[in-house]
Amino acid sequence: MHMEVASGLADRGKNLPNGTINNNEEDGGLFRAIPARVVLYLLSWSGFLVSFVMRNDINIAIVEMVSPPGEEVLPDRFQWSFSERAIILGCFYWWYVVAQVAGGVATQRFGTKAVFGWSQLATALCSLLIPMGARMHLGCLVGLRSVQGFASGLTWPAMYAIVGHWIPPWERSRFMSSFQGFSIGIGLTYPLCGWIIANWGWPKVFYTTGSIGVAWCLIWWYLAFNRPHEHPRITRAEREMIEEAVAEDIRGGYGMAPRWGAIFRSVPAWAIAVTTFGRIWLHYMFIMFGPVYMNDVLGFDIETNGILSGAPFLCSYLSAVLFCAAADWMVAHSMSLLIVRKIFTAVSQVVPGILIFCIAWSKNQIAVLVMWFIAVSCITAGYAGAMANIIDIAPNLAGPVLAFAQTIHMSASFIAPIAASAIVKDTKSTEQWMMAFGLALGIAIITYLPYLAKAQAKPQPWNYREAQQVTDEATAPLRGPSSV
Repeated sequence: MHMEVASGLADRGKNLPNGTINNNEEDGGLFRAIPARVVLYLLSWSGFLVSFVMRNDINIAIVEMVSPPGEEVLPDRFQWSFSERAIILGCFYWWYVVAQVAGGVATQRFGTKAVFGWSQLATALCSLLIPMGARMHLGCLVGLRSVQGFASGLTWPAMYAIVGHWIPPWERSRFMSSFQGFSIGIGLTYPLCGWIIANWGWPKVFYTTGSIGVAWCLIWWYLAFNRPHEHPRITRAEREMIEEAVAEDIRGGYGMAPRWGAIFRSVPAWAIAVTTFGRIWLHYMFIMFGPVYMNDVLGFDIETNGILSGAPFLCSYLSAVLFCAAADWMVAHSMSLLIVRKIFTAVSQVVPGILIFCIAWSKNQIAVLVMWFIAVSCITAGYAGAMANIIDIAPNLAGPVLAFAQTIHMSASFIAPIAASAIVKDTKSTEQWMMAFGLALGIAIITYLPYLAKAQAKPQPWNYREAQQVTDEATAPLRGPSSV
């Protein structure tokens, strides 16, 4: 499916000014046969896939790393308490949130290529060192996971920052589906790591994921470039089309210093941050409590539970592609960009919020699973909604704006589990789950309302080096490539 999206981007390149791209117009070759935007899409997609594999591998490996209470401690097994395991798993996210602003600042200074590449490399090297660190001391393992969390926190602002310089406005929703590579990463991590552990033991999990990460970094350094004119293999026609399409949005803004005061005072930026808080709350309810609910309430065995818990995230990438393609189609057919963003933001949190509440009421396993799959799939519509809206309002400062928004909305990743745990004392009680899921519904709707009222879809004055009034023409339907 990601190749279908990539080919869609490639097809856009056929309708360029001055005619069809001639991929042999300069010196030919395989690389010129593939549009540079498609390569960037595939790098983004695979980068987030690899990043989330390295992030989540320890979630299953730690099961084998810990020696069961009362049993003899075997080699490469550790007697960690539940609270120590919670620290090992949780320290990643503490530093992940802290890194958001640093990621925005670093990307504006050093560019996406350096920040994303070095962040991935640091995460991969830490994965390779985790077996040694765990054997040395618990503190070493926590330190390595903290470094991974901080490094991973830099990746999202870094990738957002490059979109405004590379992707024409009418392709941006579709390009945002590349970020959903992380869903494939989540879906693949558990069966891959489980198979490795069963055959070769838990240390090989980290050697495998770390090696994959290092190999990916080598590909990234060869193929990724911050701006079209830096790319040595892009065709002249594609470069000119991109530069003309994005010129108005980014004019002279590459490398400009983040305007944190303006971002902090921006109502549209706050609207995005608040509404995505509700979406992340829902997302982590499914990620963290899905397996527990399926086991204790629905009664699925561990093998079936693992498949059913991971399958929706594999499917969610397909839904992200469809939602993002639909958003581009709606914009290309003269629907207001702002209306499109609001529609898909509602689909990403109001619909899943209603479904998660209905799940607690249903006693039918099939009905629950259908609603579960639909809800997790709908959450990905946010990448055609508020998450894509970040680039609409600040193509020059997308990295810092994302850092601002993620600092706020990623707090839901640890607030939601705390709130749910305070409500659900008996994991077999449907009444308690109903209260927890009802809270999630309420938060999803309440946080959407500010976005419905205050969202905008035009570059803000602080997006430019010299703040200026942006005309209302930016809110008009975007023209497709045939009119460029």
